[in-house]
Amino acid sequence: MREDAHMPTRLSRRFEAALLLATRLHATQTRKGGRIPYVSHLLGVASLALEHGADEDVAIAALLHDAVEDQGGRPTLARIRRRFGARVAEIVEGCTDADTVPKPEWRTRKERYLRHLDTASAEVRLVSACDKLHNARAILFDYRVHGEALWKRFKGGRDGTLWYYRSLVQAFRRHGVTPLVAELTRIVAEVDELAAARGYPIRRSPPTAPPSERAPTSDAARAHPARDTSGRSPPG
Repeated sequence: MREDAHMPTRLSRRFEAALLLATRLHATQTRKGGRIPYVSHLLGVASLALEHGADEDVAIAALLHDAVEDQGGRPTLARIRRRFGARVAEIVEGCTDADTVPKPEWRTRKERYLRHLDTASAEVRLVSACDKLHNARAILFDYRVHGEALWKRFKGGRDGTLWYYRSLVQAFRRHGVTPLVAELTRIVAEVDELAAARGYPIRRSPPTAPPSERAPTSDAARAHPARDTSGRSPPG
């Protein structure tokens, strides 16, 4: 995270190089259910990360967070480490739920990823939460437009996808309710409410974390407690 949350993040040619690499790696990939270039999601996640306190390394990892999972596995991770350093590579690896083809069974890897979030670094949780928020907003938008047909796009279907996003909210909230996590909670609750309006049983959002578990008021402050500090449907 930024060493001084009051100072703007300076983006260098490293960020430009990461953007170029991300664009090239995902050049043939589109968002699920449409023709929108996948880079739109990567830009959205990087934008959210910067808005919530990311420094340049974390912003670069946000651009590349899906590179290992979708575009080459371990060799791509090694390439990222050589080009951008160990810290960026560790964040990208921490945001990856599979690095093999074919991927493990959907529910198995999602459960494993949820367990991983309990011990993940603040930087990994920041990029992951930005990723999930951008995806959740896309799900909500497309659910309003396409209705139940939306869930055909997802390996987990309606039941599995709603379970996963509720579980993600709980996993992030265990580390504190930052503005970013609060927004994710709100969007997932709206998806739940829309599902309930369409006849699917609603699952209430988890209760607010007790004060002792709450994070500081900004996401940048999570790594430095002493300091004050729209897309389309995602892949399954």
